[in-house]
Amino acid sequence: MIGAQLRILAWFVSLATLLSACAPAVRLDEVATDRPIQTTSAPPAPRDGVPAPHRTPSPTPTSIPTPTAVPRAFALNLYQEGDFVPQYTFEWCVAASIQIMHNLIDDAGAAGTWTDRVQQGELWEMARARSFNSFNGANPLGWAKVLTKVGMGPYTVVSIANYDLALRTAARAIAETGRPVGLVMWRGRHVWVMSGFTSLGDPDQFPKFSVTGIRVQDPLYPYGDVRWGPSPAPNALLTPKQLATQFVVREPRRWSSNLPAGYMLVLPLAKA
Repeated sequence: MIGAQLRILAWFVSLATLLSACAPAVRLDEVATDRPIQTTSAPPAPRDGVPAPHRTPSPTPTSIPTPTAVPRAFALNLYQEGDFVPQYTFEWCVAASIQIMHNLIDDAGAAGTWTDRVQQGELWEMARARSFNSFNGANPLGWAKVLTKVGMGPYTVVSIANYDLALRTAARAIAETGRPVGLVMWRGRHVWVMSGFTSLGDPDQFPKFSVTGIRVQDPLYPYGDVRWGPSPAPNALLTPKQLATQFVVREPRRWSSNLPAGYMLVLPLAKA
């Protein structure tokens, strides 16, 4: 009897073992719970011998370079109709130029247009009295002194050896002061007034601008000179090449000064 009971017990144990082996395995992450399953975008940790996946970095933004400024055509002209005054004698070119320069500066006409012949003679005497070694006439040194004395200054006389530099110096002075420049012509025998210019580039923005045209007033118009050529009409725009036929290096023997030989300008200075 006991042996029969033991056989029955052994049979039940075998049956239980067989049933447990046939049951499906259940993973922990497949068990239903109230908490959602969390995910992550991070790459999986590298396993032994297996490199982690490579993530391409986002490109770094690059700054857009500022475009380089390009010089453009520029023009400045102080001349208005009625500013020109002829010289009333063949000696009074400096005095006539002083009258022209006054008219160019006085845009509103507050002091009246200077055109009077008697006044021109007085201005010539003033310039002549302030000149020295001038062959009994008025020279650029006296011209600059009178411009300053009558309220148009300060003006000074400069001599520049390089032609292009002389033109740029004159143009920059007009742009900075709003006043005209005196040009000493014919190796020191005559004077014109530079009332404006054209250029490639604004002098205020481009230090290396180039002068392409020069506005001039020749008080001897319309007579000109047999040797030096005709007088340009008032407010004429000359190319640098055209101006160079009459605007030449001053002859040192014409009248003495401490300035070296060069292209001579009666130049406006910024007011203090």
